[in-house]
Parts: sequence; C-alpha cells; structure tokens
Amino acid sequence: MADANPRSTAVIGLQWGDEGKGKLVDRLAGKHDATVRFNGGANAGHSVVVGGKRYALHLMPSGVLSERALGVIGNGVVVDPEALLKEIDALSSQGVDTSRLVISDRAHVVLPYHKVEDELREAFLSGGAIGTTKRGIGPAYGDKVQRSAGVRMGDLTRPDVLREKVELACRLKNVTVQRMCEEAGLAPTVLNADEISAQALSWGERLAPMIDDTVYLLNTMYRDGKRLLFEGANATLLDVDHGTYPYVTSSNSSALGICAGAGVAPSVVGRVIGVMKAYSTRVGAGPMPTELSDATGDLIRERGREFGTTTGRPRRVGWLDLVAVRYSVMLNGADEVAMTLLDVLSGFDELRLCVAYNTPDGQTDRFIPDGARLSRATPVYETLPGFTQDLTGCRSLDELPVAARAYVERIESFIGAPISSIGVGPDREQTIDVSPGVGV
Repeated sequence: MADANPRSTAVIGLQWGDEGKGKLVDRLAGKHDATVRFNGGANAGHSVVVGGKRYALHLMPSGVLSERALGVIGNGVVVDPEALLKEIDALSSQGVDTSRLVISDRAHVVLPYHKVEDELREAFLSGGAIGTTKRGIGPAYGDKVQRSAGVRMGDLTRPDVLREKVELACRLKNVTVQRMCEEAGLAPTVLNADEISAQALSWGERLAPMIDDTVYLLNTMYRDGKRLLFEGANATLLDVDHGTYPYVTSSNSSALGICAGAGVAPSVVGRVIGVMKAYSTRVGAGPMPTELSDATGDLIRERGREFGTTTGRPRRVGWLDLVAVRYSVMLNGADEVAMTLLDVLSGFDELRLCVAYNTPDGQTDRFIPDGARLSRATPVYETLPGFTQDLTGCRSLDELPVAARAYVERIESFIGAPISSIGVGPDREQTIDVSPGVGV
C-alpha cells in the first residue's frame, strides 16, 4: 500500500494516451518541488485548461504551469530541441515562466535525419505502417540503443563531439535513406552533416543554461526531503514492452519506466495514480476492440474534443474497455485512479462496458498485449443505464445522478482500485475529489 503521505507521486495513463494526465499533474504540481518527464518525446501532447485558458504542452512537463515546481526533462526522454524552443517561446508569450526548466544532459536528441527516417519508414511500409507521428521518436531511440551515433543533450555544448557523431550518423543513414527513397518512389534526400551540426549547435547555445545532470539533481532533492512528481507521456497500452506491440511507442510509458527514465530507485516512487477516460480512445493504427464507427462514436468524439493535441488527428473512439484498464492498474501497481471526461457521456440512453473478449481460443477476461491476437478479439459487453443531466457543475459525488454514480462504482469494482477523482469538464476546477488523497 502507498505511503499515506508520499514524498513522490507518479501520474500514468492507463489506456492508449490522451486520458487527461496533464490536468491532474497541473493540480498536483503546486504541492511538489519538481515535475519530471521520464519518457517519450514531442509526440506526446497534454492539454491543460487554467482559468478558461488552454495550454498545449508537448515536451514541457505539465507542471511548468505551477508557480512552484521545477520542470525536469529526464534522461529517458528524446528531445527535439527545435520543438522544445518553439514551445518555450510560445509559453513565454502567454506569460508562463519557463525559467525553471532543467534538461538531462543524458537525454538523447531528435535531429532532422530522424524525422526523415520516420517519414520514409512509414511511406515504405505503406499498409503495414504503425501510424507514428513522424516526429523522429522511434529512430532517435533506435540510435540510442545501437550506441553508434546517438547524440545526447550534453553533446550540443561540445562542438567537436557533436560534429563527429553527426558526421558518422549522416554517413550511415545516407545509404539507407537513398535506398528507401528509391523504393518508395520519392525524390532522393541527402543528409548534410555541416548544416545539421550548425543547426544543432545553435540550439545548444540557447539551451545550454538548462542542461544539467538531472539524476544527481533529483536524488539530491529527494534526499533533502523534497517532493517529486513523475509525469508519464503516452500511456500504458503504448508501452514498448507491455502494450499492443508493434502498435506502441518506443519507450516504457508505464510506471515501469520511471526508474530508468529518471534515474531514481524504485523506493523513491511512493504513490502511483492511474488516469483513465470514462470511455476509450486511440490515435493511429492498432487494434481497439471497443471502437465505434458510427454516430455514437462521432458524438463522443465531438463532445470530448477528441482531436490530437500534437497532431490534430481525430482520435478513434469506443466504449470503455475495462479489461484493458484492469490490466494497466495491475501493471502499474496503481494505488488510485483518476477518471476524466465523465461529463462527455451525458445524454446516452445506455452505456456499455467491455468486461471480457471473445477470441478464436475462447472467452477471456485477460488483456491481450499482442497486436495480432488482440485484432481478432471482440468485446463482451455489460450494459448500464445512461444519464441525461449536465455534470459540469458537479463538485461532489452526491451531486452526480444515480446512473452516473452506478457507472463509476461498477468501474471501480471491476478494476480493483479506488477512483479518487472524477473530471466533469476541461478546467482545473471541474473535478470531483472523491477521496482526499489527490492534491495533498
């Protein structure tokens, strides 16, 4: 069981992303001394509404909107310096103080050739494409684990080291890039080491004051009694090891990635809060058993503003898959769950919950973390009465309609973890705190 008053908390998505993690991190950040991104890259997108003003965040930790917390981009993140600088400038123009940002010197860098590789790979695969955001995330992680030409943030301040790595990368990649262009019927692309190195050095000049050894920083803060908030990007069902492989991201996006991605011991992670929507969504390719390709799905998408913060792509929508959520609760060791967007489901005569799958091998109530096998599963539904009342003004559980409370209670009993907060609108204040734990 989690510490009743933990000094560190992790916020993790329990579905395929876009659960509303940013809103919860924003609420918690004011009670912590640092908010830490430990995985992913600019393919992540958090949308936070404060005082009616919407902020779109990609690489920046959501806690940047707090006036207290340090924002830390950990070593497990792959950083696109160009995207990060644009985000810093955009937030600064909105009056957000970005001076509290610290970037790990060990975080790997997304460079222009990674984006070229990503786009060519998707074009080359065609019908077998994974549906990436084409932001170079996978190729950057690939360079990291291959250990041949991976560029780290600390290298942006060392011209000789940077130049050597970029030259090697361009020599290696020009061979495959030209071949892929030919196979895909595209005009040839030639990677220029001089141009890329010069561009990267210019990014390094601006970012140098923010680059530090964040492993020592975080461990020193924890030793000194400071409170840490770990912020997961993407979500559990996109975890490279435990998600619907191969339709996943390139990092460990569950709580299992915190220790490696931030450089802290397992004992540091005191409490895990899982975040789930009141229904299911997914972006890109990959199986989604409860997907709705009808007017009901269109209505949920419209009401929930289900369009990607990063890509603008319409999200796929479906009824809530409880089998998947229960799996994620187990995998993350979630101590409590924050539910978001319950208000979106108002107006339906009935609500459906997936409680098992029918598969060629029979019925199962276990999640199937394999893309090929899950694509052959069909949902077994349980139906509950719907509700018509507007929930956006509710601030306590007693104010919810009876049917809405029954929906929440059924979810809670199935997934085996308490629901500690319920989102009933996009703003920071449109939240029902079921238990006092959240925000402490």
